[in-house]
Amino acid sequence: MKSLLVSGLLLMVGSVQAASYQIDPTHTYPNFTISHLGFSTQHGRFDNTTGSLEMDLAKKTGSVNIKIDAASISTGFKKRDDHLKTPDFFNVAEFPEITFKSTKVMFKGDKQAKITGDLTIMGVTKSVMLDVSRIHCGPHPFTKKVKEVCGFDATTMIKRSDFGSKYGLPAIGDDVMIDLQVEAKR
Repeated sequence: MKSLLVSGLLLMVGSVQAASYQIDPTHTYPNFTISHLGFSTQHGRFDNTTGSLEMDLAKKTGSVNIKIDAASISTGFKKRDDHLKTPDFFNVAEFPEITFKSTKVMFKGDKQAKITGDLTIMGVTKSVMLDVSRIHCGPHPFTKKVKEVCGFDATTMIKRSDFGSKYGLPAIGDDVMIDLQVEAKR
């Protein structure tokens, strides 16, 4: 979910001039983990993510705008996925998108960054910070159609109750770890 967000900062590393990138939905995976009754850690992801990035490496500036299709949630178990789509959790009928819009990007050298932005889930917007642990930009090795690709890995922790999801608390965890793996094409 938040992963979506880190992309903007990371892409700034690959180009000297201002550039625009489009999120590659086939290689971008917002993942999450959450405690289930204290017995196990459950994993899930969203399969449909779109968005855009703007960056200027010379000026160390950038922005990111990411949209996640909330109904594309996948945990590997249809009955659980169907429940997660209800008002108990993501309420996808009323809130079909999860969005992230960056407000600040701070580079930590050339390969790491912190991205602050507004995360909106179920109509509730909160400021979150993504910790970008790895950034890599360069020419695509398999095709000449894509001139440049930037990728990054980022993490953040949110409380689902902050976004209005309180079903099953405290048995079903409130802390949600978000891991983002993002690729974007120029």
